[in-house]
Amino acid sequence: MEAYMSSIGSKLQMLNTSDHASVVSMNLFVALLCGCIVIGHLLEETRWMNESITALTIGVCTGIVILLISGGKSSRLLVFSEDLFFIYLLPPIIFNAGFQVKKKQFFRNFMTIMLFGAVGTLICCAIITTGAVQIFKKMDIGPLDIGDYLAIGAIFAATDSVCTLQVLSQDDTPLLYSLVFGEGVVNDATSVVLFNAIQSFDLTNINAVTAWEFVRNFLYLFITSTLLGVLTGLVSAYIIKKLYFGRHSTDREVALMILMAYLSYILAELFYLSGILTVFFCGIVMSHYTWHNVTESSRITTKHAFATLSFVAEIFIFLYVGMDALDIEKWKFVSDSPGTSIAVSSILLGLVMVGRAAFVFPLSFLSNLSKKSPNEKISFRQQFIIWWAGLMRGAVSMALAYNKFTSAGHTNLRANAIMITSTITVVLFSTMVFGLMTKPLISLLLPHPKDQSRSLSFSSDPTTPKSFTLPLLGEGQDSLDDLGGHEIPRPSSLRALLTTPTHTVHYYWRKFDNAFMRPMFGGRGFVPFVPGSPTERNPPNQWH
Repeated sequence: MEAYMSSIGSKLQMLNTSDHASVVSMNLFVALLCGCIVIGHLLEETRWMNESITALTIGVCTGIVILLISGGKSSRLLVFSEDLFFIYLLPPIIFNAGFQVKKKQFFRNFMTIMLFGAVGTLICCAIITTGAVQIFKKMDIGPLDIGDYLAIGAIFAATDSVCTLQVLSQDDTPLLYSLVFGEGVVNDATSVVLFNAIQSFDLTNINAVTAWEFVRNFLYLFITSTLLGVLTGLVSAYIIKKLYFGRHSTDREVALMILMAYLSYILAELFYLSGILTVFFCGIVMSHYTWHNVTESSRITTKHAFATLSFVAEIFIFLYVGMDALDIEKWKFVSDSPGTSIAVSSILLGLVMVGRAAFVFPLSFLSNLSKKSPNEKISFRQQFIIWWAGLMRGAVSMALAYNKFTSAGHTNLRANAIMITSTITVVLFSTMVFGLMTKPLISLLLPHPKDQSRSLSFSSDPTTPKSFTLPLLGEGQDSLDDLGGHEIPRPSSLRALLTTPTHTVHYYWRKFDNAFMRPMFGGRGFVPFVPGSPTERNPPNQWH
């Protein structure tokens, strides 16, 4: 009995020690997050740095310090987990991107964005896979099958939209931001869907039937993920419009918006769909309908709440990646042949650059053919910046690599360790080098007057949550109701649809939105008249 009690006591002591170590780790991590925010603020005016690069640098430096203190045994406070990344950190970032996007710019360039994000990612994946098969088989890496090579293509086709968004300005370069931002989100979703499809298919016997099933499954995931996001956003708008929580408590409507946004992502994961696409389009729909159905104070609260959650998650990710980059366990496998690891990293980086160039320039040429106005065409300088800004690889690539080449964060195979260390090297190099040089490159190739950017920030798309700059909203304007502030004439023929598809589709969407969607789901001009509501000072006869 005494032996039994002493064993229980020793186990409890070990548990308490483990809990205390976790508390110490979390304390240090939160302190580092605070440090990243402070240092990022102090470096705000620099043309080189941004929060992502700052957090990554601090993470690497912290990893080195921990490595030295532990005597070379560990460099991590936390173990990198793809579940933590995909379930908790990525959703607020992608949702906020959709919630604060300038919808007019995004949908005006929708076909180009889909070309870059979906078709371009497939082209990039094919080139990286082909290059890896041809080169790696001649190197002494280890056994890799066709599934591994296809996974490598999907892993390195995923751009780092988080770092890219911090480098570009939505007001200074609206066309560039719209294209790079939209492509980044669709690219991440395409890469994840492609990666999951590769994992679920038997690729040992590839034939026409297998290829068709692969394409069908890919399209099914893409379309259903988008529809689920739209549906969840509409349900949230309908519930808040009909029940109008704001008459009793603004806390409830804010909580419902946040939970419904997260529910869209979790539902997509539950049904094995793409949570990235789902939560992104849920954000767009909620900003167009749900956001206008809540009280004024809730609008301000949700706008800042979503932005803050996204900001903290971004810093957390880069700090996390920076510290995990020095994981001694994986580097031990390649310590006997560092030249191989450097060669693999260099080859992958070269394939990423070639793969991106192979679709950015040809697809930009095709996109320009369909545009009549010179202002809407993508110039060569802009194409070069789009190519450059998309070379950064980040946490999505890291998470997919860990999913494929590790088991619970550990690996015992040399080939897998080489792929993990090469992924880490590519992520660090591309983020630090390409990320640092993007801002100066934009200033050099596309000089932008400060006064123009200031006027743009007040005039373009004034009712999106992103541009909450004037005392509340400027009630007479609508983010999706006008293009460039002009009334859109009714298209007279099929030829108008073919020559100006964006304006024509927008005309019919506006009619459908005003006639059917807004009366049911709310939005600007169709919020119910309730005492204490946002429309209390705007009688119903002043609506449309």
